[in-house]
Amino acid sequence: MPARVLDGTFVAHQIRAEVGPAVAAFAARAGRPPGLGIVLVGDSPASEIYVRNKLKSAGEAGVRADLSRLQATASLAELLEIVERLNRSEAHDGILVQSPLPEAMGPDAERRVFDAIRPDKDVDGFHPINVGRLVQNRATLVAATPSGIVELLERSNITIAGARAVVVGRSDIVGKPTALLLLHRNATVTVCHSRTADLPRVAAEADLLVVAIGRAAFVTKAFVKPGATVIDVGVNRLVDRAEVERVFAPGSKGRQDFERRGSVLVGDVHPDVAEAAGALTPVPGGVGPLTIAMLLKNTLCAAQERAGGAG
Repeated sequence: MPARVLDGTFVAHQIRAEVGPAVAAFAARAGRPPGLGIVLVGDSPASEIYVRNKLKSAGEAGVRADLSRLQATASLAELLEIVERLNRSEAHDGILVQSPLPEAMGPDAERRVFDAIRPDKDVDGFHPINVGRLVQNRATLVAATPSGIVELLERSNITIAGARAVVVGRSDIVGKPTALLLLHRNATVTVCHSRTADLPRVAAEADLLVVAIGRAAFVTKAFVKPGATVIDVGVNRLVDRAEVERVFAPGSKGRQDFERRGSVLVGDVHPDVAEAAGALTPVPGGVGPLTIAMLLKNTLCAAQERAGGAG
């Protein structure tokens, strides 16, 4: 039996439907809407799409969203100056600097930017103070993708407490915070990475498998315990026909999409895993929509906290 599809788009709509009235109530009390300052450096097509979607979603939810742009040739000092201006702004409750930053800004640019954002405006949840609070299970602002994963699991009635969870990927943005959130919900958590010995065997012990490594269709049925819940965080665009034919079966929707568009999206999990898993997030339409929904929820939380904790 094919895996149950965990519909991230549907859950994201639920969250946004809850955020909208709360945003309106905050605006009525505070005399202004929650405000989000977004900074985009460079002209990456992917980043342009992400930012456009965030601006659109914020507007639909009643959140004020302002975009500041810098050229790809801008210096780190110029970016930090914008961050500081947003730190001081009374109109902006949240600050988001779109990643990745241009390589010319230096290898530690993202860390320095995350460190510069005020913790109470850090709607990405990347400031070291907010990460420390997450470790202690008392964070208000948590990274949007990991918190979206937990929302999807809980709203889909997937049992976390007591489950054996394996997170493949140890990034500060997804892997580590996801592991902590699952641990706080009483899962037994293993974090795997490129140095993990016999990765397929370890992954196949999981009742709940979260994959966030950025490698197209890397996780196959050999990694998956029959009936496990699999959360695929990866989004990879394939443009090479041989690669598409390796991943997608003849006649599949993936092959058809490739023939129409010349490219196709695939996650870090091979499509064949649907034959083994009990539940699986699709790509697209799984984790992705939840990230923006949780960003809006974080912006509302940040506004409420700054206004004195008003609900």
